[in-house]
Amino acid sequence: MPTILGQNQYGKAENRVVKITRDGATHHIKDLNVSIALSGDMEEVHYSGSNANVLPTDTTKNTVFAFAKEYGIESAEQFGIHLARHFVTSQEPIHRARIRIEEYAWERIETSDANSKFIGADDVKHSFVRKGQEVRLTQITYDGEKWEVISGLKDLVVMNSTNSEFWGYVKDKYTTLQEAYDRILATQVSGRWRFNWTDDAQKMPNWEKSYEQVKKHMLHAFAETYSLSLQQTMYQMGSRIINNRSEIDEVRFSLPNKHHFLVDLEPFGLKNDNEVYFAADRPYGLIEATILRDGCEARIPVDMTNL
Repeated sequence: MPTILGQNQYGKAENRVVKITRDGATHHIKDLNVSIALSGDMEEVHYSGSNANVLPTDTTKNTVFAFAKEYGIESAEQFGIHLARHFVTSQEPIHRARIRIEEYAWERIETSDANSKFIGADDVKHSFVRKGQEVRLTQITYDGEKWEVISGLKDLVVMNSTNSEFWGYVKDKYTTLQEAYDRILATQVSGRWRFNWTDDAQKMPNWEKSYEQVKKHMLHAFAETYSLSLQQTMYQMGSRIINNRSEIDEVRFSLPNKHHFLVDLEPFGLKNDNEVYFAADRPYGLIEATILRDGCEARIPVDMTNL
């Protein structure tokens, strides 16, 4: 045979599942987008077309919805762990499961104090508005023995309107950028962090609390760092997470520099005293780095495009 099969996997991608938990009149929402990838003894389906070891992708889709009912969705991480364990332990040919989940957050709509015509405002506990700050992410990988949990977020847009500078950089004959001693610093955060929980003998992290705390430390570092470069700010964001969250060993960021340029208002006889900016969407500087706990090894992929 002139060719051999390399790495392969299969599954059902982007299963949208919304779970409503009814606590009397008070409702709670978990809104997930779940993608499943399975691998193992799958050579024959590629070589001969035999499906003897293949669990249909439609079955994996059904499992997502059944597990939402059977186990509920405590957190994206916990739900992914249930799914990964199930696929690896229930199907002998499957040796490894990777579950990727995006979570879309909702918050309750605050109602008026006055009673409406039909429903007392104090009784409305089932209306929600989609949160727009970020999309929460997690990837769970399980091989029957070891776990790897990488969580994160994307599309979190942040800005400092001052306390940022950029000067002292290399200049050559193509350099036109003017040094800045008071500038806007803005970025759209894409971040991932790897937990050091790897087997069932360890105490499992509190996934919901961990996410909220990581986001808090990330934002505090962004706001409180007097920035001489986006790289410096990024490093402080990752360091603050690792120094405050013992369950996390590695953080990786991909931060586009969302440039804001001062508009020249002199043709109109106006002075622009750091007040009016043009927000450019492209091209943009792209700053990326991994921040590690001392003594730990980097495992989060450098290219996070599909993570």
